[in-house]
Amino acid sequence: MKLAKAMLTVAGMTALSRIVGLARDILTAAYLGAGPIADAFFVAFKLPNFFRRITAEGAFSIAFVPMYSKKREIETQKTADKFASNAFMIMLCALSVFTVLALIMMPYIIGAIAPGFSDDPMRSNLAVELSRITFPYLPLISLAALLGGVLNAMDRFAPFAFAPVFFNVALIVSLLLSGYFQTAGHAMAWGLLIAGILQFTFLLACAKKAGMRLTLGIPRLDADMRKVFYLMGPAVIGAGVIHINLFADVIIASFLKEGSISYLYYADRLNQLPLGVVGIAVGTALLPILSRAMTKKDKTEAQDLFNRSLEYCLLLALPASIALLAMPLTLITVLFERGAFDAVDSQICANVLRAYAIGLPSYVAIKVFSTAHWAREDTTTPVRISVIATVLNIILSLILIQIIGVAGIALGTGLTGWLQFYLHIRALKGHEVACFDKKFRRNAPKIILASCIMGAVVYMLDSVLHSMVFGAEIFSQIIALTGIIASGIALYAALILLMKVISISNIKRYMVKC
Repeated sequence: MKLAKAMLTVAGMTALSRIVGLARDILTAAYLGAGPIADAFFVAFKLPNFFRRITAEGAFSIAFVPMYSKKREIETQKTADKFASNAFMIMLCALSVFTVLALIMMPYIIGAIAPGFSDDPMRSNLAVELSRITFPYLPLISLAALLGGVLNAMDRFAPFAFAPVFFNVALIVSLLLSGYFQTAGHAMAWGLLIAGILQFTFLLACAKKAGMRLTLGIPRLDADMRKVFYLMGPAVIGAGVIHINLFADVIIASFLKEGSISYLYYADRLNQLPLGVVGIAVGTALLPILSRAMTKKDKTEAQDLFNRSLEYCLLLALPASIALLAMPLTLITVLFERGAFDAVDSQICANVLRAYAIGLPSYVAIKVFSTAHWAREDTTTPVRISVIATVLNIILSLILIQIIGVAGIALGTGLTGWLQFYLHIRALKGHEVACFDKKFRRNAPKIILASCIMGAVVYMLDSVLHSMVFGAEIFSQIIALTGIIASGIALYAALILLMKVISISNIKRYMVKC
């Protein structure tokens, strides 16, 4: 199956990137910890990524990829390349102007997104200084995302999935060289900018090798680009709402105790490990393939693509979520508790991670639901759902922080994910493609049961090996953590095979095709 092959390709490259990213996070915790420099850097880190996800990887890709795929399917590669080249030039010009304006207005931007810093001149001034270094990353990574969308539409999924490895390696090197900079935060800010240059250069070379002919010229707002912007309108609002939601978390956390922004970052990084590998793999692989199936009006293939994607999400994301719920403190302690990150930080961060993990399966499934909307050029429905979810998330966060502190922000996010899951199911009810087939209805209860059994065993093992983790040497900690994870994976795999959710012959077939 082409979807399985594409997903495995993206998942493999993304997993490699996330592993390198985990190494980066371990070093970040050791060098930065959860103090004022870390808080300032994480705000500077989020700022260009916030706009990138709205303008490039979010709204633009949602509108651009299906149109580019259709042009390759119905017209010619030359026509598709002309369309992509014009989009490239429009993005380059618009984001260059926007970046210059943002650099000038940075003190006001930081005042808006982290108002709690106003009473702390050190964090405020550092956030402005570091953001001015990191913000030029925006046009670089946005153009890289456009090139990645082109490669995905050409069924070349590996380069775009591999590109974040350059990002993580650049930040790791910057941390190791942080002694040559004013602070570790300054080192990472420069590392982020270099990462953008590396990713853009790599994807440009890959696109040219794949046969794309990028031509530079005067940008034109032709009929195709007007349609892209028309489709982007609701998607920009939707992506903006989602990421305004993320910045609402930062704004709320900036008023809490010092280090709260950092706790959210470290916990979210672990939560993003399965969310990124599974969610990105499904979303990236599914959009161009499902778009082509709908263009050809192949309802049978489109329905199968939707169901298998959802099934793969449940198969991989649910056990990951339950494992994070079962052993958050052990994970945080072994991975981050060293250097500037102490035991108190670990406990608070573990509570945040547990709260995030509650919503993990829902957010992975939302990737599939959203892709089903985007593939048929419906960018409005996901927006309505995002607006409702954002309002609820902010309300929940403001209520829950009064009870459980910074973990309340993460819990609000987790609970809101399930609301979006429910609203997406309602919105797609009756749609001929997005309906659950017999195989999915048969396998879903088995996956839930297998995941719960695995989670109970992992929790018991974590309790038994408690002494090998807390207060022990790093070698013993790694042995204990590895043993728990390996046991959980082995048990879950055995249960899935015994329940015949997937068979050895299925695995062999996918491996041969891939």
